[in-house]
Amino acid sequence: MTTALAAAARQRSDQTRQRATQTLQRLHATGQPITFAHIARTAGVSRSWLYHQPDLRAEINRLRQDTTTQTIPIPPAEQRSTQSLQQRLNAALDEITRLKTDNHQLRQHLAQHLGHQRQNRIATPSTTCPPHETPDQNHNNVKRYR
Repeated sequence: MTTALAAAARQRSDQTRQRATQTLQRLHATGQPITFAHIARTAGVSRSWLYHQPDLRAEINRLRQDTTTQTIPIPPAEQRSTQSLQQRLNAALDEITRLKTDNHQLRQHLAQHLGHQRQNRIATPSTTCPPHETPDQNHNNVKRYR
């Protein structure tokens, strides 16, 4: 009976190692990040198990260094041309100019509106506050919350 249990444990261990190795190879081949957490999550193993496997740990560390020093070339069809970058820059500059103009017009409109409000306040004396007091100074009209 114990030999059957040992064989089952050995088989489960081999399957776990195989899943981790295949996951590591697949992540490396597709250019995905090589981290202990990512490999453990994808392979369905624990990080601590990965750390306790010297050969897998060494391979993970080697591939992590390879991917940090090696850049994956972008296919020519996906590379941005100088002309397309210039067009994007020009479009962004045009948008900035338009937004600055809008901002300036809105500020002018606000200033005019506030000026009209101030004029109306001066032309119509307040009935609740004497002319020399502001609402904050008129203690009868200010609600106090405690």
